Amino acid sequence: MVTANPTGRTSAKWKTFDPDVLPLWVAEMDYPLAPVIARALHDAIDRSDTGYRWVEGLPKALAGFAHRRMGWELDPGRVIVLGDVLAAMSESMYRLTPAGSSIVITPPVYPPFFSTVRRVIERPLVEVPLLDGRELDLGGLARAFARPDVSAFLMSSPHNPTGTIHSRATLEQVARLAREHGVVVIADEVWAPLPLDGRDVTPYLSLGEDLTGPDVSLIAASKAFNLAGLKCAQIVGGSAQTASTLREGIPVEVTYAASQFGVIASIAAYADGDEWLDGTLAVISDNARLLADLLATHLPAVSYTPPQASYLAWLDCRALGLGDEPARIFRERGRVALNEGAEFGEQGRGFVRLNLATTPDVIEEAVVRMASVVHASSC
Repeated sequence: MVTANPTGRTSAKWKTFDPDVLPLWVAEMDYPLAPVIARALHDAIDRSDTGYRWVEGLPKALAGFAHRRMGWELDPGRVIVLGDVLAAMSESMYRLTPAGSSIVITPPVYPPFFSTVRRVIERPLVEVPLLDGRELDLGGLARAFARPDVSAFLMSSPHNPTGTIHSRATLEQVARLAREHGVVVIADEVWAPLPLDGRDVTPYLSLGEDLTGPDVSLIAASKAFNLAGLKCAQIVGGSAQTASTLREGIPVEVTYAASQFGVIASIAAYADGDEWLDGTLAVISDNARLLADLLATHLPAVSYTPPQASYLAWLDCRALGLGDEPARIFRERGRVALNEGAEFGEQGRGFVRLNLATTPDVIEEAVVRMASVVHASSC
């Protein structure tokens, strides 16, 4: 039997459910912190460097990382530092789009896309579901962008929860449609540093200022290096003018939600974290294949396409006969915590999202527990 929480961590992943529940839900990794990041944080503690954040060095470190890892020639002068990607998302919509205008999303998609638009900035949503549950519907986007009320497209790239990497050609078409209809693209690219099996990710703004000048990218080291609790994200403007509009419009008090430790850790990750990240990507890629083998053996009715990027597995459980909320049943009867697919939009009903950033024994135990629930239900 796998022991839950062997490290004694106290983050939300481990404390939300009972100790006997395997937590494979929220996007936190189970892996030890990258040594270069740990050293940077310990050094900061040793020198009592716990004051207000100072971002000097972070834009340049991000630019170096983007160049090495993604071939993106990012201008450090267009980088704005905030506390997290959701704050960056809200501020981008506030500052770059008219009040009351509508925002396009492509469900199934990260649940805060819904809540941030509806509750935080209080805007209408226009949903353009993915084609076949995985690909952007360019025709649907064209029709949505042509609506007079639509001002922005909130794009998940690579896509959460499916792990789909949008091709360069697809992104170019999105950008052309946006320019044709005067729509701002806000690209959530927090998963871009995590392509699996040697794949390439095209950063949206790397298409060039002519195509993406009015747009922004939202990025952070939080997912790739497990730094969510340290609070540090970046907005990158597609042009100097876009960056200037954001810098002038976002209150300085909002930018101070980024922490000094978050800045220090992010610089260390971007500048010196490549070796750790490469090893972690190899482990996650192996886990994605392991999950496919385990499902084929224990739960062959579950449909699963391994992610192209991220450590998220999107599982179609509709053939199991567990109804619209299989995650609840797996948690209550199998003691495995997964994300409920319905939280990602109506298109996610009957699906679950599983976190692959753990150890093989945990994944195996989770699948065995899930299978026991299904087999018990069929008896």
